[in-house]
Amino acid sequence: MLSIKNPFKKKTEQIQPEGKIEFFKKKYKKEQQKKLNSQERKQRLKNYIERAGFDVNLKSLKVIFFNIAIVINLVFSALLIYYFSVTYGIGWGTVVASIFVLWVLIFVLLIIGLWMIFYIAVDLKIFKRKVDIEEVLPDFLQLTASNINAGMTIDRALWYAVRPRFGVLAKEIETVAKETMSGVDLKLALEKFASRYDSTVLKRSVSMINEGVEAGGSIGGLLNRVSLDIQQQRAMFKEMSANVTTYVIFIVFATVVAAPFLFALSGILIQVVESLGSSLSGTASGAQSAGISISFSGVGVTQTDFKIFAIVSLLSTSFFSAIMVATIKKGNVKAGIKYIPIFAAISLILYVVAQSVGSGLLSSFFTLS
Repeated sequence: MLSIKNPFKKKTEQIQPEGKIEFFKKKYKKEQQKKLNSQERKQRLKNYIERAGFDVNLKSLKVIFFNIAIVINLVFSALLIYYFSVTYGIGWGTVVASIFVLWVLIFVLLIIGLWMIFYIAVDLKIFKRKVDIEEVLPDFLQLTASNINAGMTIDRALWYAVRPRFGVLAKEIETVAKETMSGVDLKLALEKFASRYDSTVLKRSVSMINEGVEAGGSIGGLLNRVSLDIQQQRAMFKEMSANVTTYVIFIVFATVVAAPFLFALSGILIQVVESLGSSLSGTASGAQSAGISISFSGVGVTQTDFKIFAIVSLLSTSFFSAIMVATIKKGNVKAGIKYIPIFAAISLILYVVAQSVGSGLLSSFFTLS
């Protein structure tokens, strides 16, 4: 047979290596992009943690969370195995095989929950630092203005205005001073400082300082005006907060005092209905023996079900009322998180006390009758 050479074979053989090279290039670029994205995420997380003033090693933090999740999961699994083995007589091997999927699910949920708690803690810490900075910012600006009026340059005036009582702001200004000493432009150092906090007051103050430096005008007078403006805004906000105190008192009273007593009273009423039901059932039995047909259906809600409903409702109302109070008084939702455990604890304690006292009085009443 005649062998016919394929004229495109050589061309195809030449293209294939080039295609492989192109394929590996794309693969390498994707891997590098993934590494870059991973590094960027780690850097963002690191910067986020540093904004809260925490010095945390991410690798160590991951190991700690992993170990905590393992320990909690093992304890939970041991309790489940013991419960099913003792209560139902099921072998521990069968229980382990049955709860393996549940174990994995709980482990994942624990890891997610721990990271969520950590993020919330970091976010609250950042918020607290922002509030602390805004609290002392007017005094710091006035001291800086005094130093400038005394003949100091802006960078030296900022440095010498630092006081220990300024706390977080003092540390941040020290960082700015170190950066400027190392060659960083003062404007960039101040903007970097302001960008770490979600504070309109701080960003506006830094912006006005930078504009004053560029314009070359009277920076001392400008800083005094900014400080006075911040103090006036704060006084106005305090006046507004005082005007809504009545609404705050009503919300707190309704949540912390009225709701627990109303739920306790409802639980006592259910107890009364159940007691009356037992008494009427006995009367109905006697009447039926005498030829009289009487039927009585008991209450549809048990005391245990209502207690669970009451506790969940009190916790929910405590959460939302704390958020409402913080929004009205402070103008920020995050400020209400610290009130949630206080509201929840007081409302639950009052509910338990009222329920116990009411049940005691009710039982003594039925005993006497």
